[in-house]
Amino acid sequence: MSSESPRLAATALATPRLGWLWTAALAALAALAFVVVPLAGSDYWLNAILVPFLILSLAGLGLNLTMGYAGQPSLGTGAFMAAGAYATYNLLLRLPFLPLPVSLLLGGLIAGVVGVVVGLPSLRIKGFYLLATTLAAQFFLEWLFNQYGWFSNYSSSSSISAPRLEIFGHSLSTAAGRYLLTLTSVALVTAVALRLVRSQAGRRWMAVRDMDTAAAVIGIPVARAKLQAFFVGAFVCGIAGSLWAFAYLGTVDARSFSLDRSFQAMFIVIIGGLGSVLGNYIGAAFIVLLPILLNHLAGALFGGAIDPGQLENLQKAFFGGLIILFLIKEPDGLAALLARARTWLAGPRP
Repeated sequence: MSSESPRLAATALATPRLGWLWTAALAALAALAFVVVPLAGSDYWLNAILVPFLILSLAGLGLNLTMGYAGQPSLGTGAFMAAGAYATYNLLLRLPFLPLPVSLLLGGLIAGVVGVVVGLPSLRIKGFYLLATTLAAQFFLEWLFNQYGWFSNYSSSSSISAPRLEIFGHSLSTAAGRYLLTLTSVALVTAVALRLVRSQAGRRWMAVRDMDTAAAVIGIPVARAKLQAFFVGAFVCGIAGSLWAFAYLGTVDARSFSLDRSFQAMFIVIIGGLGSVLGNYIGAAFIVLLPILLNHLAGALFGGAIDPGQLENLQKAFFGGLIILFLIKEPDGLAALLARARTWLAGPRP
């Protein structure tokens, strides 16, 4: 990925003309998300649109940290999400005295350890061959969770169900409670990710992404940087998987985190923008909202004449065409377009 997009974003944020507007917009967005939406939003919007949007944004962020910032391709996002979900489930089941936030954190850490194991081949191979090893891990972990009943507490369907969601005695079983749990988790992880990518570790990841040989020459520990990127990316995906199981679906099995979920996260990163934290939210909004828009347009234009199966195939073809278009015309994704728009609004610098 070129450095054009981060440079444009930095220029826009450094412009005094837009600085206060950006701060005010963030404050207004936080107030809207944490106060207005839980009070005014319907159960449908909270459960079916906003919660999956936030969780998929988090899954895209995890992949983007590994692939977009550190340059390590991965098709194991679904596997890391499953590892986090099953780890959190077993922690809550077998150690019921643990508070929910602690179980989510520990589940993410266990997923991070799995990410390190999956990322070990990156010390020797790269590119397509590394992608193939993460794909193998995706299939292996999906088989493992289905094959051994201990992970699902010997459920006959190999599925896990959400335990009672509560924090300090306050129930989170309502739509607004699950939304606030998801939103708070996503906001905290995103804030940490922003600090991380701007830290020394983030700069090391980008140096390894751009040219690992040159990074090694200037003294950057390349192997450690790669494994750190896999750990952090899998940690974020693990938390996303726990939220997907408990705050969104309520009950899942390993097939809920199949290869399709990994591709979905990759589409979010490609459409939103590699190496961009904001791009994950733009890409996830695109992925979640576009099918709803297409369904409404099909209903309005054709009056239900199109079979739902055909409509789903048309949606997949449309997404495929968009991904090809983004790869050719705008490899930095929608985040780069937004950065250029901010720069244009700021005008020429004095």
